[in-house]
Amino acid sequence: MAGNLKKVLVDPLSENNPVTIQILGICSSLAVTVKLETALVMAIGLTVVTAGSNWVISLLRNTIPSKIRMIVEMAVVSVLVIVADQFLRAYLFEISRQLSVFVGLIITNCIVMGRLEAYALQNPPGLSFLDGIGNGLGYSLVLVIVASVREILGSGKWLGFRVIPEAAYSAGYINNGFMLLAPGAFIVLGLLIWVQRTLSKKFETD
Repeated sequence: MAGNLKKVLVDPLSENNPVTIQILGICSSLAVTVKLETALVMAIGLTVVTAGSNWVISLLRNTIPSKIRMIVEMAVVSVLVIVADQFLRAYLFEISRQLSVFVGLIITNCIVMGRLEAYALQNPPGLSFLDGIGNGLGYSLVLVIVASVREILGSGKWLGFRVIPEAAYSAGYINNGFMLLAPGAFIVLGLLIWVQRTLSKKFETD
């Protein structure tokens, strides 16, 4: 049992990462990683929604008619996303503005719906909740790495703190503005996927 719990939590961090292995959640991984601060908030939001919706759908899995299961799933996810969005607007308004529509788009995030269909409908609430946490953490890890690279190279900061000294700028160093654009995020994410799949030896086959 302990081994199964560990697998549910740890596998999404590396061997079965939802972004680098399953190639899910790519849009938000590119859009909200200009700064680490916004990436962290998005990561926490998706983790909470994934874990919560997994738990609720698992509780209801034996009572949901198969013909309307996706409607029920969308309704549960929508409620949790609305709660998360309103919380951000109330307590982290500036970050909420920076995240724009991407908090609301958690409703259609492939990671959330994928875990409901692939795991929560077949497993008990406890394991489903942990599966949501694990996949949320796997997504969060990718966002933190991509956002850290982009913020450091693009603005010379990390979490808003200056990490590239002023002396470097005096010597002629220039921030890489390309990293603040979507193509820069795409390149960083692509390199991360390449490294992850090389280390895990998971490749696409015909």
